[in-house]
Amino acid sequence: MSKNEVLTAETRDRVGKGTSRALRRAGRTPAVIYGDKKEPVSISLETKELVKVINHGHFLSTVYTVQVGSTKHNVLPRDMQLHPINDTPVHVDFLRVSAKSQIAVMVPVQFLNEEDCPGLKRGGVLNIVRHEIEMMVPAGNIPEYIDIDLLKYEIGDSVHISEVTLPEGTEPTITDRDFTIATIAAPTVEPETDEDEAAEADEAEAPEADEADDAAEDEE
Repeated sequence: MSKNEVLTAETRDRVGKGTSRALRRAGRTPAVIYGDKKEPVSISLETKELVKVINHGHFLSTVYTVQVGSTKHNVLPRDMQLHPINDTPVHVDFLRVSAKSQIAVMVPVQFLNEEDCPGLKRGGVLNIVRHEIEMMVPAGNIPEYIDIDLLKYEIGDSVHISEVTLPEGTEPTITDRDFTIATIAAPTVEPETDEDEAAEADEAEAPEADEADDAAEDEE
């Protein structure tokens, strides 16, 4: 497994709502480490440091090393509860993983060559159906993105999962259908408004008014 970012934690001797509230008042976030057929470990992390890590992005799809005293746990965040008002974390569940573990994570989609896509160059619109795809991936090699090359797509085309080159060792969790990730839609033509029709009528009347003025000048 590649080197992971380390999160320093402390054990919690007691659990419960009262203990958790006391931890949060002290600037710490309660959490638990579970899985791998081992006993769960109740821990707490410094909230400020945890928020910094969360703000880096991809928190729920990144493997971390949580160090509790002299013991290190390779973990994947599986659930995070946030405060309903200030969005600070109030509890985190960590799953133990190993380099051989296959885990399900949501991987963001990244589109390449939009500026050279034939359909988009003709005025088409990229309609993204799935911004993320749930994938089964090795815990030691979670892809940051699923890259989708738009170089060959025309207006009316759809991008299906079967057309995407996936990172080695990964596969979508949905295997019973060739689902759509994006489409190249035709450009939207806005309907003509009453104001547009009035403007066109004024333009049509303008030459007739000019001709009438010229005739009046000739008679004078």
